[in-house]
Amino acid sequence: MIDLHTHTTASDGRCSPAELVARAAAAGVDVLSVTDHDTTASAAAAAAACADAGIEFVAGIEITSVFEGVDIHVLGYFIDPDHPGLSAFLALQRKRRVDRVRQMIDRLATLGIVLDAGAILRPSESGDGKAAGRPWIARALVAGGHVANTAEAFEKYLQRGAPAFVPRVGPLPAEVFEQIHLADGIASLAHPGLLRRDDLIVGFVTDGLDAIEAHHSKHLPQDVSRYLSLANRYRLAVSGGSDFHGDPSHDAGGPGSTPLPAELFQGLKGRWATRRATASGRSTSS
Repeated sequence: MIDLHTHTTASDGRCSPAELVARAAAAGVDVLSVTDHDTTASAAAAAAACADAGIEFVAGIEITSVFEGVDIHVLGYFIDPDHPGLSAFLALQRKRRVDRVRQMIDRLATLGIVLDAGAILRPSESGDGKAAGRPWIARALVAGGHVANTAEAFEKYLQRGAPAFVPRVGPLPAEVFEQIHLADGIASLAHPGLLRRDDLIVGFVTDGLDAIEAHHSKHLPQDVSRYLSLANRYRLAVSGGSDFHGDPSHDAGGPGSTPLPAELFQGLKGRWATRRATASGRSTSS
């Protein structure tokens, strides 16, 4: 069973790397990627836990870009999590995240909801590369009794169009593809069925997109069929996974609940091998 989309406490997940791997192993997952938002802070611990559990680990990440005012989530696979260029790029991404969280907390204050910004953002200031995000605010709203659960927090205050929402500032998708490629990885468009901007895909392919996430926990069967067809049309590899966060208000299932078929995983690995070979040929040519 292959799950290439999961999150830990390094970003907006509720499970530590060890807890995530334990749950994945119990579910029968034998290939796992941790794709935290804008950070690889959990990669070493997750890789070690996977080795102990006999699970193949794929170093991954989920990076948020912005195009035409829309958030575009890009998954990176087989990356070097310690690549210096990627690390510098992600540090800027995390700073933008902190700035955005502070602005949203300020907007909540104008609505009469006062939250402790220092407490909410403390994990991001620990120096271990954790990435702040709206779920941290949502959980503080739940803890303060302002909403019943994180889903209500997003609906009432934090989602686009809600009174505390602040648009994201970030790089273009093409820049994210480039950063993933420089870190020896391949780039996949995350949950396109939630994005609902299929018109953008052909441009992303031109900009260097390698794959598309056809299998996702919130994709309907017709979504899966559509994105498999688009992958074939644009000669993209296919990724997939549960998008597990350990948050009942977010998750449709546990690790492995939306597995990627083995033949598609082999296709993804093949695409990575081809890109690496091509890049190596360029670097050694005169």
